[in-house]
Amino acid sequence: MLDMKYIREHEADVRAALDHRGADVDLDGLLEKDRERRAGLQEGERLKSERNTVSKEIGLRKKAGEDTDQQQQRMREVGERIAALDGQNRALEEEIAGILLTIPNVPHKDAPVGPDDTANRLIRTVGEAREFEFEPKTHVELAESLGLIDFTRAARMSGAGFVLFKGLGARLERALMQFMLDMHTREHGYTEIAPPLLCHAEAMTGTGQLPKMAEDMYTIPEDGLYLIPTAEVTVTNMYREEILQDPLPIRHVACTPCFRREAGAAGRETRGLIRVHQFDKVELVKFVEPETSYAELESLLGHAEEVLKRLELPYRVRELCTGDLSFAAARCYDIELWAPGQQAWLEVSSCSNFEDFQARRARIRYRNDKGKTAFVHSLNGSGVALARLFVAILENYQMADGSIALPPALVPYMGGLERIE
Repeated sequence: MLDMKYIREHEADVRAALDHRGADVDLDGLLEKDRERRAGLQEGERLKSERNTVSKEIGLRKKAGEDTDQQQQRMREVGERIAALDGQNRALEEEIAGILLTIPNVPHKDAPVGPDDTANRLIRTVGEAREFEFEPKTHVELAESLGLIDFTRAARMSGAGFVLFKGLGARLERALMQFMLDMHTREHGYTEIAPPLLCHAEAMTGTGQLPKMAEDMYTIPEDGLYLIPTAEVTVTNMYREEILQDPLPIRHVACTPCFRREAGAAGRETRGLIRVHQFDKVELVKFVEPETSYAELESLLGHAEEVLKRLELPYRVRELCTGDLSFAAARCYDIELWAPGQQAWLEVSSCSNFEDFQARRARIRYRNDKGKTAFVHSLNGSGVALARLFVAILENYQMADGSIALPPALVPYMGGLERIE
């Protein structure tokens, strides 16, 4: 959430940022409500000062045996006006807070400016796409022929967009989770977290999923709960309304199922694992000091990239332009894997710096080197998402006979198995 004072003092910058994002926000209306609220506060303070003065005057006049009817009448008028102003100001504060929740973050000054993903900036490409001596199959063909996934039974029990891994498919999924968790905890210094998979609206609002993306969320209305779309929500909200006591940076990693309705993506990539409603994801979350947050973003990106380097998969990194940034992000890198069966790049990680945007919404603070409380900077990134990683492994490591040669880094996690046949 943006600070109202920041918007007031940097109005031109905020207008430009919203324009670059293509965001439809009534900034004029917000600023007018803010002016009205501040005017009401000033009048209220003036009246309260007058009330104190008149109260003292009444006391002195009573001691002197003088009449106080006029002063008492004025006190009643002042009191009524103060009560009216207090009610008006509370209503305005609620309206302002509601509007602020709908305003996206201001992009970093170096983020590429553009309307959509066509303006994203290529940072680097790592590895080369494999040249096949045969026509590569899709992951759907490979998974079904090897008995790794049963799409039909999954659809029968849950509908389109759900997956049933089985046999070596389930084992490969589990191996990937363990491989990534071991790397991030043992080598990158993250503390593993096993968070709840359900949370309330306040937690979803804290990280920016609500109110913007309400239609994409699965809900349990009778309990007022949401199924998490990413572990980012619950791991970040661990510290909701707290002043952090542990030294910064704090690094957490969690592997959870993620649930997304994808309401805005009807009919897109519904076959296979490319776009599903439930998938597993290893999530990296950091809480850092503002001065170090962009260096921490680069290290976060490096941690996610290391997963793909160890698995020897070709990938690329792109920086998102202003029109493609998520609602809460100030700067973001996407990591995309090459999938030869799809002849497409598949996003498997977004590494974002939210600066203090989430911390303001969730009221997460720390004590700086001067001992004063300030809002922490939060970052997160997938390290990485399992479904599309599964796709990339099957399609990049497929053999002419339809078997899958496993990446050497995964062999220990597959009990020494080197090939799925």
